[in-house]
Amino acid sequence: MATIAENIQEQHRRIAAACALAGRPVQSVTLLVVSKTFPGSAVREAVAAGERCFGENYVQEGLDKIAELADLRGAIEWHLIGPLQSNKTRPVAETFDWVHSVDRLKTAQRLSEQRPAHLPPLNICLQVNISGEASKSGVSAADLPALAAAVADLPRLRLRGLMAIPEPAADFESQRQPHRALAALHQQLQARLGAQFDTLSMGMSADLEAAVAEGASLVRVGSAIFGARQAR
Repeated sequence: MATIAENIQEQHRRIAAACALAGRPVQSVTLLVVSKTFPGSAVREAVAAGERCFGENYVQEGLDKIAELADLRGAIEWHLIGPLQSNKTRPVAETFDWVHSVDRLKTAQRLSEQRPAHLPPLNICLQVNISGEASKSGVSAADLPALAAAVADLPRLRLRGLMAIPEPAADFESQRQPHRALAALHQQLQARLGAQFDTLSMGMSADLEAAVAEGASLVRVGSAIFGARQAR
């Protein structure tokens, strides 16, 4: 059975191969290690293997893990990639470095108001419901420009880009289509918001290559590194 370090190396090989096919520099894609449901000890192994960026889906689990790994705080960039309810914004604003799942202005306003002044601005991605699924969170493509403009004006936040979790697709070309649509939205907004709007958070273990082909700058990989999800 492969170690966490060996699995991480394999994901970097995948990213490098996908970048080569797309004619992109490998440095243009960051691996976000998704550590949800896995213990702090697994994160320590991944940090020892050279990883810095970690994603958590559940607010309380993430907060507990950040506290457990307080000795590594300077070495880890913590990303909240799961749903965020308005009543849980304060601890997130006070603790995380990134939030990928903002899809309402109210949530962004609360994060802005609650981000402590001594911390750097909180990096924000807007979650887009790119596949139009009724069960999925995310702002619609039609409502995205207005939300982006409003969030970009909030203090204590830095609007960095877009995130999506497309509907699963079986083949490579089908996987590419929603990523291509998100990339087009990102490009349109970047023309208005400037170079700081630099992040496309898309692609996971199953569709990493398709996401990189369409311009992902950050890919979220968990199960391919840590193994099957543990029950919560």
